[in-house]
Amino acid sequence: MPDGATVVLDVKGLQTVFRTRAGEVHAVNSVSFALKPGELLGVVGESGSGKSVTMMSLIGLLPSPPADVRAGEVLFEGADLLQCTEEHLRAVRGARIGFIFQDPMTSLNPVFTVGFQIREPLMKHMGMNRAAAQKRAVELLDLVGIPDAKQRLSDFPHQFSGGMRQRVMIAIALACDPKVLIADEPTTALDVTIQAQILELVKELRQKLGMAIVWITHDLGVIAGIADRVMVMYGGQVVEQAPVKELFGNPQHPYTRALLETIPHVHGARAEKLKVIEGQPPILHQRPAACPFSARCPQAFDRCLKENPARYPVGPNGHDAACFWNSETGGPRDV
Repeated sequence: MPDGATVVLDVKGLQTVFRTRAGEVHAVNSVSFALKPGELLGVVGESGSGKSVTMMSLIGLLPSPPADVRAGEVLFEGADLLQCTEEHLRAVRGARIGFIFQDPMTSLNPVFTVGFQIREPLMKHMGMNRAAAQKRAVELLDLVGIPDAKQRLSDFPHQFSGGMRQRVMIAIALACDPKVLIADEPTTALDVTIQAQILELVKELRQKLGMAIVWITHDLGVIAGIADRVMVMYGGQVVEQAPVKELFGNPQHPYTRALLETIPHVHGARAEKLKVIEGQPPILHQRPAACPFSARCPQAFDRCLKENPARYPVGPNGHDAACFWNSETGGPRDV
């Protein structure tokens, strides 16, 4: 864990539950991580692993009910966001912590121009008048690579392509110079060419602005190209965390290894048969008492079915994994 003086966002023991007619769903279970200034943290895992719910829990974006953030701390700029008033959270959201959602067409308001939607946070959070906000909006559209920025401010979201709408969302998220930017699978709905352009844009903006970024995705290829550190989630909890080169070169959790094995490999004109992870993700109607991956894990043994492992140090530079199996010795971990 990084030293407190070098951490911009520090999350400790976060727990989020959804109350449903069928009972409680334990979507996030004791998630902890720290984000350094200027760092890009990749968050990976299959659908339902808790990636998006974790990040939305941090800044109060989940409707309550049914969501209930039961425990934890989210330390940002000297305050615990879980204990702050809604007024304080509104001041943080969009100003100090930006959020890019997966689908810009449902995130942008179809009845307001793009210019209005960029100006709004500038006038609300930065206290700009309309003229200053208009000028800054043009600069932001230029920054994210939209041509004829001044003219396009009067256009509506449906007049932009999917890639351009995502650029508008990035412009809105960057409007108030946030210290942290959370990107929730922002390239999933885009074709490969546009995806590459957005990724290159994020790299450039990160260098220019020096902000910390949390990038949520299920695409390990994306993470390999942009992340400094990777956090792997499964069953609502963090199962492994490591610098990106360490994770790809020396994965320690069976789930991480299984994810890496599912990446398609092509040898010349011949492609290998695509591997899959057998079994189904856990149903989280109760907090896992055992390892959530034990039912699908080839290394599982008796202890895995009885206890949920803590994260053990397994490598250099903060590499840890929540697993009782010691891949170095090829046997159960001594604790």
